[in-house]
Amino acid sequence: MFFRIKHEEPIDWNRTYIVCPNHTSNLDILTMGITVKNNCSFISKAELASNPLFGIFLNSVDVTVDRDSKMSSYRAFKKAEENLKAGRTLIVFPEGKIGDEYPPILHEFKNGPFRLAIELQLPIIPITSLNTWHLLWDSGFKLGTRPGISDIYVHKPIETTGLKIDDADILKDKVYNLINNKFASA
Repeated sequence: MFFRIKHEEPIDWNRTYIVCPNHTSNLDILTMGITVKNNCSFISKAELASNPLFGIFLNSVDVTVDRDSKMSSYRAFKKAEENLKAGRTLIVFPEGKIGDEYPPILHEFKNGPFRLAIELQLPIIPITSLNTWHLLWDSGFKLGTRPGISDIYVHKPIETTGLKIDDADILKDKVYNLINNKFASA
């Protein structure tokens, strides 16, 4: 598998960002690790922390969240806020899941990353994974895997300076529409 990453404009990776990619494949995690060129962490589902392969990595570097618990979500975003304030870029899949539909569609975004970006006045980088799902859809067990090139499109950062919490839905919709329009045109 190879990765072809295109940028709408050059990214200053010395800054701290909240990166919001769509999520169509388990391969998206690796893809984001290759795409983001600075110190970063992921918000990931808590179930992955018990996986022997991912557990050590997730428990030491990333922020895990139990998606069924509001308290867990609150704690996860507090930990993410600490990491961001320390200069670590946050990668969060705003859909919160890989959907069951094949071919995949973009699902509704959660509010958390957009509220956090506004609270901390940090820019958001939307990223569209255009065809990763062609290579590896879910875990690879249903439809298998195949070799190929994964195309990733990095949109220009969206500044949040001056935005208020009441603007979170507008910001969320803007990021959703950017990703959805690019994904639908692929």
